[in-house]
Amino acid sequence: MTTTHAEGVGFRSERGPVLIALMLSTGLVAIDATIVATAVPSIVHDIGGFASFPWLFSAYLLAQAVSVPVYAKLSDTIGRKPIMLIGIGLFLLGSILCGVAWSMPVLIAFRVVQGLGAGAVQPMAITIAGDIYTLAERAKVQGYLASVWAVSSVVGPTLGGVFAALGIWRGIFLVNIPLCLVAGWMLVRSFHENVEHVKHRVDYLGAGLLTASLTLLILGALEGGQAWAWNSAVSMAVFAGGAVLFAAFILVERRAAEPVLPPWVVSRRLLATTAMISFGVGAVMLGLTSYVPTFLEGALSTSPILAGLALAALTIGWPISASQSGRLYLRIGFRNTALIGITITVIGTAVLAFTATTPNVLLAAGSCFIVGLGLGLVATPTLIAAQTSVEWNERGVVTGTNLFARSIGSSIGVAVFGAIANAVYAGTLHGETDPHTVVAASAAVFLAVTVVAALTVVAVIGMPAARNIKQVPAAAQANPRG
Repeated sequence: MTTTHAEGVGFRSERGPVLIALMLSTGLVAIDATIVATAVPSIVHDIGGFASFPWLFSAYLLAQAVSVPVYAKLSDTIGRKPIMLIGIGLFLLGSILCGVAWSMPVLIAFRVVQGLGAGAVQPMAITIAGDIYTLAERAKVQGYLASVWAVSSVVGPTLGGVFAALGIWRGIFLVNIPLCLVAGWMLVRSFHENVEHVKHRVDYLGAGLLTASLTLLILGALEGGQAWAWNSAVSMAVFAGGAVLFAAFILVERRAAEPVLPPWVVSRRLLATTAMISFGVGAVMLGLTSYVPTFLEGALSTSPILAGLALAALTIGWPISASQSGRLYLRIGFRNTALIGITITVIGTAVLAFTATTPNVLLAAGSCFIVGLGLGLVATPTLIAAQTSVEWNERGVVTGTNLFARSIGSSIGVAVFGAIANAVYAGTLHGETDPHTVVAASAAVFLAVTVVAALTVVAVIGMPAARNIKQVPAAAQANPRG
């Protein structure tokens, strides 16, 4: 990897254009995460398919999650730039196709194309940042990238609402076209790498088995209790099929010359614990993202915009603490910084859980802000610790595994929290239309989120101490072959 380690991290530094390209690329995924939801009523009114519209999100998330490990491995083989450009290209193609979709099944299929693009864009942005910035600089850079999510949490719903109100919902997809073109152009122009091209043996069988097994397992977690009952024959068949294929994948990886998911990823204590932490972060994030707006709208009849802004406090707190985490982990170490963060997270989720019986928008927003501050001190240092412990040719897999664990945590978290909420709704006459029931269901979910945050403390404690983390010297942060 040929990079320039000029002084400074901002937009005016020599690496500034690359940082802007990474932020634009991240923005594609971040805005998409919020803009579609607000336009669903308009989409259904135009092309129908109300019963199947949840697949607009499930199909996208599924395609994104299962493709991350494959892209991550390929990036360590052929370089980051080609994979990032492939991701932007797929996202661009998917956006154009979604913009001209004529039915709900077709739109869902095109969302899969978008998801495959997002599966490359998000991990590659973080991996490239890990390549071109030093250990001391990465926290600030992660703050820049996290700030994209903060802005998108406000811009996405607002823009989606405007397009829906004007009756031009297709604009929520077509707006991605200029963003993709600018991000791709800046990446081609500003980011240069020199990867030594050697003959590799691509693990096609392993990639296929991993994709198929994870597709079934994540599908079962996403749709269990929704499209089919947890104890139904379909649910059991999906999980059983996924488990069998995953077992076959493990056997294949033991013999593969260049496995797509090397065994050392889970055998190293640091990488295993940081992946577990990322799993917990994903579950906490989706638990709040999915239920805070529902809680406020159902309990207080709050407008969707106000409920969304209360949740946005979480994504505002995250980049603030993430950008400052470098000062802490360079002084007290990665594990101690993450411990402070997860403690703050537990406090924030506990406050939300125990005050849910007396709904208040400002209190909910304040709790979300506290959780965001905590997660910024957990997610960023642990990811950087994992990246720092390996060299260039392993960093893509490590970053991809970390983000993949977060996606799995999100999927399983949504399934578990949904089952808890549905159990509360099923025990009442009016279900989700009764404000008191909404409060009870939300309180139960927030308590479960607090338990997940508390369990994540165990994973943080299990991290190796800073002195035991192998840190690759600054001079070796770039591709040693370049």
